[in-house]
Amino acid sequence: MSLLYALPGNAAFARALCRHTGWQRGQLELHRFPDGEALLRLATPPRGVVALACSLQRPDAKLFALLAAAATARELGATQVGLVAPYLAYMRQDARFRPGEAVSARVIGDLLGHAFDWVVTVDPHLHRIHDLAEVFACRTTVVQAAPALAAWIGANVRAPLLVGPDGESAQWVRAVADRLDAPCVVARKQRRGDRDVSVRLPSLARWRGYTPVLLDDIAASGHTLIDTARGIREQLPQAAPVAVVVHGLIGRRALDALHGAGIARLVTSNTVPGELAAIDVSARVAEAMVAIAGESP
Repeated sequence: MSLLYALPGNAAFARALCRHTGWQRGQLELHRFPDGEALLRLATPPRGVVALACSLQRPDAKLFALLAAAATARELGATQVGLVAPYLAYMRQDARFRPGEAVSARVIGDLLGHAFDWVVTVDPHLHRIHDLAEVFACRTTVVQAAPALAAWIGANVRAPLLVGPDGESAQWVRAVADRLDAPCVVARKQRRGDRDVSVRLPSLARWRGYTPVLLDDIAASGHTLIDTARGIREQLPQAAPVAVVVHGLIGRRALDALHGAGIARLVTSNTVPGELAAIDVSARVAEAMVAIAGESP
């Protein structure tokens, strides 16, 4: 029987994975000492194939416990140790843009690639790196969220017009638009800082009567979506845009600002838990997990 352990905050996604796969939930305990150090215990003895479920939003506080769990599982008898990270952090810094910068995608790929036999994730933020195999030493599988996003939009939005806020979003926008047989446009974005962006939209005059659906892979500060929504409202003042995001890293202040910009509804997938996580991708992740665990190491 294969075992799946959930790191703190990942219990709901792990339960869904076990429901889809028939894997057994392993019990994991994590204690924090007053100075912040962690003590990890695998209360269920590891055996055979072991996987750890840990979405890596706010990753710095999670990485030691994750690596300790992987090493302990292997030390105590697991024959294979995999990572299910629905959201995979540190992919955006995929090049050295200024002298001396760390190429974080390669650092995290080396770290996790040597700790695990395989990694399953959902739509990592890949730009100049086109395949996780370029930076991970272990086997990897990328699950596409487009089918689940398209299903939600098709069931909840009338006459959708898919809008991508920048060129990096184009791959998701076109994949979802094709599934829905819906029109799509992609804006051009200029980024001057983490919270300083400007978005230029093409003319939307021909799409009056459609519901604009902003589609992106990651929303954190929300500024890209906010600027795009304002541009939509300038051209289509009667439209009430909907925003659909794969990975929602959005705090309360950013959420309030998004609604203030005229976004009528914002939903995300459940790669990151939270009140906005209305789109379930666990079935496709479970399928990928079973497939990769069954491969020969």
